[in-house]
Amino acid sequence: MTGTILITGTSSGLGRATAKLFQAKGWNVIATMRDPASETELTQLANTLVTRLDVQDAVSITAAVVAGLAAFGRIDALVNNAGYGAYGPLETTPLKSIRRQYDVNVLGLMATTKALLPHFRANRSGTIVNISSMGGRIAFPTGTLYHGTKFAVEGFSEALQYELAPIGIRVKIVQPGMINTDFSGRSFEYNNDPALVEYQPLIQGMGDLVSSMKEHTSSPEAIAEVVYEATTDESDRLRFIAGADAERFLAARDASDDAEFFAALKARVGMV
Repeated sequence: MTGTILITGTSSGLGRATAKLFQAKGWNVIATMRDPASETELTQLANTLVTRLDVQDAVSITAAVVAGLAAFGRIDALVNNAGYGAYGPLETTPLKSIRRQYDVNVLGLMATTKALLPHFRANRSGTIVNISSMGGRIAFPTGTLYHGTKFAVEGFSEALQYELAPIGIRVKIVQPGMINTDFSGRSFEYNNDPALVEYQPLIQGMGDLVSSMKEHTSSPEAIAEVVYEATTDESDRLRFIAGADAERFLAARDASDDAEFFAALKARVGMV
């Protein structure tokens, strides 16, 4: 199976790895990013269109879809990959950060999906792959915003599949664990106020846990392979777990009730 795929957030990390993998597999790739003028690698690939798409800018979403159709005639799949993470205690997080987190991870994903639905519906085919996270099924301390958005992506996707299956459009969710990318740099925001001493022990404990988890991250290329598997899967399967750490954490969640899982996680971050 080959075709044309539109991928958001291809300037780095998983998005870039996914764009390169699909291109290598013979697909036409519409590689979108907020600042395509600075791109030098993907622009050199055959059958690849690099164009601007900012999920917070509806005009840019429409323009990217129009440019992709002009270049390749049709679009067969969408990977909603663009996203960022805002962490820290809710009390210390500015309202503008809360809004941006949901604008990018939820509303932007919905807007991009909505922009492609008329085309998919007319063709009575298409695949939508939403990049969620293991954090769309489990939540870690100080991640109220990020996990809130990923839980939203899970619910959105699960409901959307019912709408679209009768007209030949598939919806898939990929749930990566931690990826060895610069997400924690350019796509990460942390808010804290050291004066709020009540939160500091939990923040320290969570920092220690994240540091230990970084030893088991997956490469973006490995996660991209799961994205490819999900995109080309023709069954009714909805969820695809990606990464050994995600497999491990989600298996533990499935094997535990709330009290057991919460107690284990509290112990790992020093909440005793």
